Amino acid sequence: MIEIKAKLVRADSAIYATGERVECLIEFTHKVFGEEEKNTQRNANTASLENLAWASAQLHCYRKTSYSTPGADKSAELAELIGRTALDAVTQAPGEVIVATKPKILFCDLKLQPGETKMYFFNEFVPRDGPPTYRGHDIRYFYKITIATQRVKSKVQTLTVPIRVLPISIIARPDELPCTAETNEELAPTNPFLEKRELSELEISWHHLKNVTARRAPKFYRISNKHGFVGRFCLFKPAYKLGEDIVGSLDFSNCQVRCVQFSVKLQQQELPIRPQSTVPQSQSSSVSDEASSLNSFDLASVASGIAVDNMHKSATSGSVRDREVPEPTGKLTTIATAHQVCYATLQTQVVVPIPLHVTPTFRTDLVDVKWRLHFEFVTSTMMGFGVPNPVEGELKAPAELPVETMVWNLPLTIYAANPLQIYTPNQAFNLLIK
Repeated sequence: MIEIKAKLVRADSAIYATGERVECLIEFTHKVFGEEEKNTQRNANTASLENLAWASAQLHCYRKTSYSTPGADKSAELAELIGRTALDAVTQAPGEVIVATKPKILFCDLKLQPGETKMYFFNEFVPRDGPPTYRGHDIRYFYKITIATQRVKSKVQTLTVPIRVLPISIIARPDELPCTAETNEELAPTNPFLEKRELSELEISWHHLKNVTARRAPKFYRISNKHGFVGRFCLFKPAYKLGEDIVGSLDFSNCQVRCVQFSVKLQQQELPIRPQSTVPQSQSSSVSDEASSLNSFDLASVASGIAVDNMHKSATSGSVRDREVPEPTGKLTTIATAHQVCYATLQTQVVVPIPLHVTPTFRTDLVDVKWRLHFEFVTSTMMGFGVPNPVEGELKAPAELPVETMVWNLPLTIYAANPLQIYTPNQAFNLLIK
């Protein structure tokens, strides 16, 4: 009996970024039990050897989806099936293989004595063009290290080690490399005897990701309905990483409509990518102009004293053109919720945490995954409970309060965090071949 045991070198986290190296230790042991072990100790010379013809390891990315693939893709898949080996047929069992690295041969013709163990080291780069690990409503992407071996005159046996992959965007500007190196050298003491170390593409991506998510750019959004001004929302930055808190503030001072309570939901959108419908260019440009007007004004515009009428309208007020061309919502998943009662509140804050187990923003040929904040405001035109505050005694709330509900969606961009900051201890995976 042969036992195959595989364990990732990174014991604290089985999470990797695209472009990062995956390292795995693989052990092959000839197991003996009970009376067989005693017999082998007595007759060590005549002990039976276990012989493995070969073993290989490679990284696969699988896809499971309910979407219909185009006919051209199906014909290409059928063409690729010609000439494939038995190992490819085995690895296709969990789903459709969309990304596969070249297999690395671990050994050929391995002979093991009873109780003997052989250890091999496997390392491979996660492809930069592959999708991240994602489990959605209609589509799934997942990665597995496939370890395959075959005993002489036996079928192929496989052991899979699942890993999680986070997306890291590729920097399109090649001039970022010397700029990043110079920036790092300026912060450290200069030494003319030290050789200059060139930064890798993954390091450049991490530097770019830190700059994008750390940049604070407060933006203000005017919230109003048909009855008048409700409040103003401030979002301190538009881009976040996994594990961060989305922090914003709401200002209800000088409002014309009272906000009774509100809730904020962090939602994930799964939008299927379909052929675009034929929309006239003039109409599409007008829609894009209206969508761009939903953006907020920056802090400098506030300081310069821009009139309230010139402030950009949020999606809550809407327009005729927006109603004619509604935006697709796709499949929604609510990840976190924050609720607050704020009838007599002038200013308050909103804190929505981003979990570490979710998938950041990404896009493939079949699906587009986005993030947004979904606001629900319960408003009322009754200011001050309809009666003035008494000089003495208690202020009694009215028995009935006329309210209306309004919703607003604010898009966000969520990036991946450093995999080393996400603690997910992995376990060893084993396979027994009898």
